[in-house]
Amino acid sequence: MIDFGDFKGAAAKLELADLATVAEEAGIELAALRAVVAVEAAGSGFDKEGRPKILFEPHIFWRLLDEEDREEARSEGLAYPKWGEQPYPKGSDAQYERLVDAMEYDQSAALKSCSWGMGQIMGSNHNLAGYGDVETMVFACMDSEANQVRMMVNFIKSAKLLTAIQSHDWAAFARGYNGPAYAKNQYDVKLEAAYQRFSAE
Repeated sequence: MIDFGDFKGAAAKLELADLATVAEEAGIELAALRAVVAVEAAGSGFDKEGRPKILFEPHIFWRLLDEEDREEARSEGLAYPKWGEQPYPKGSDAQYERLVDAMEYDQSAALKSCSWGMGQIMGSNHNLAGYGDVETMVFACMDSEANQVRMMVNFIKSAKLLTAIQSHDWAAFARGYNGPAYAKNQYDVKLEAAYQRFSAE
């Protein structure tokens, strides 16, 4: 088992110049990339303790966990078969408590069951984000927000969403990035509003 300690790395904050560099390299308008960052992680990739922002998804953990462990994990509220079966606990501490408990069953599956950092990329998508394994991805997230943004851009490219963000087709982008239920949380509306705000600066 790899020791992630308390999930606190260098936790380097993102500078606007870093974001501009990543945007230019990817061929994405800076205001558009800023909008995605603002909506997906409220503009920050770390919590108040300096840990990457995460959201532990029990329905993903259920899918990735060995069948013989599922019911026990379910009794602890760590796994269940359908999204939305239970409300998410509030606060970063509660999310990390869930993650640490889940890691006792299967470390890799637990890490893959979280969305990470500024782009809230699922650990299970580590390949799309440019990493050969989820553990390397997590350490990169712990190191800097710049790494988190690059990871997000890699995912956007891999998921063939580059054209959507370049053309400001926020509904198509939100559908690909957040799934078919994106409209329920008005991701496309929030992205459009954030883009307009940053474009006006």
